[in-house]
Amino acid sequence: MIHNIPLYGEMHRFIPALASWYGASICEIPIRNVNRERGKSHYGISRTVRVFFDLLTIRFLLKYMTRPLHFFGTFGALGIFFGSAISLMLAGLKVFTHQAVMDSHGPLFVVAGVLILAGIQMLAIGLLGELQVRHYHTSSHRAPYAIDRLVRLRAPEEPSMLQEG
Repeated sequence: MIHNIPLYGEMHRFIPALASWYGASICEIPIRNVNRERGKSHYGISRTVRVFFDLLTIRFLLKYMTRPLHFFGTFGALGIFFGSAISLMLAGLKVFTHQAVMDSHGPLFVVAGVLILAGIQMLAIGLLGELQVRHYHTSSHRAPYAIDRLVRLRAPEEPSMLQEG
């Protein structure tokens, strides 16, 4: 089971979370901490930031590793939806009130365009991620899951059609 856990960088801190995701049982063992006899701790705010980003990475990998389109597609669809809503609102203002939309709402028009383009790009990134996941699992013949054990049930004895008398 431990061979299935991908460790790189400073991910050793998250072995319990990764092992739990792969189905292992986790328990805590109480220990007694001893006071530092000399030197000083090197644990500072910069290390805290790195741990936070590692936590985000683990969360992303555990939840979206095999389905990146669910992550990127959500942001892409939201961007396209809100950009289109803003564009339709501005088009309605232009058609129905004959306002000079670019003069009074120019920056909002640019925001709408950027939202639509960013949404399309996020969808494209999600699709490319899906292709990479598919390529990874088909070329390496690796399943996105681990099999703990096989349980085979015996077929019941089939009664013969002709009963001997």
